[in-house]
Amino acid sequence: MLNNTKRIKELYEEIQRRIFYIVPGKWDELYLYASIIERLGKVQTGEMYFYFMPKGILKRKFINVYEVPSKYDIEEEEYLKLVELLYEGIKELRDEFIKSGQTVWSNMTISIKSARFKIEFNYDKLMGNQDSYYDHHIYWRQKYLHIEPHNKKERQAIEEYLANRKPSRKKDEEYDTGIYLKRKTNIVTYDTTDFKESQKVEYIATEHEKKKVKNQILSNK
Repeated sequence: MLNNTKRIKELYEEIQRRIFYIVPGKWDELYLYASIIERLGKVQTGEMYFYFMPKGILKRKFINVYEVPSKYDIEEEEYLKLVELLYEGIKELRDEFIKSGQTVWSNMTISIKSARFKIEFNYDKLMGNQDSYYDHHIYWRQKYLHIEPHNKKERQAIEEYLANRKPSRKKDEEYDTGIYLKRKTNIVTYDTTDFKESQKVEYIATEHEKKKVKNQILSNK
């Protein structure tokens, strides 16, 4: 059973807030995947991506986070810094699980839909190579976004993932709560061909984040 300490709950809020700040425009639902794998020498590898569904009636389809800069005319380097901040927040959440003596998850899926914020924690042993990343991505996309494989390669990827999966004895666990943050505007001005809209985006750091950045600067001197 999850032990959601005060700090862990604070990190859930920070992660939710960071997501809202980096997803442009109006949207209905979002699904995010992140993995963190410990290598020898405590070297971490992993990946993160998310898809969101813009509001609208016609031609609706999920947008991948890495399509955002070109689709919304956002400066790519600055945008990816915010994406990295989001991933850092997820890594900090995992560190907090370790500090509180809980079983450490290897990957998570966040879903935001119908005013609910849900995190599914998974404990499978991950391979962490490029082929397994690809295979899992195609499987995950089918499971959560209901995007069926487009070709033979994608069908084989799902088969490979299911054949090579190393499930944990520990069952998946969930954290589910209501949306407790109002969606605010974000960091840059963007334009999109899908709908005429401009939005000023501003990332606002918490006091905890400011202190963390300051400490990083001092340690690099």
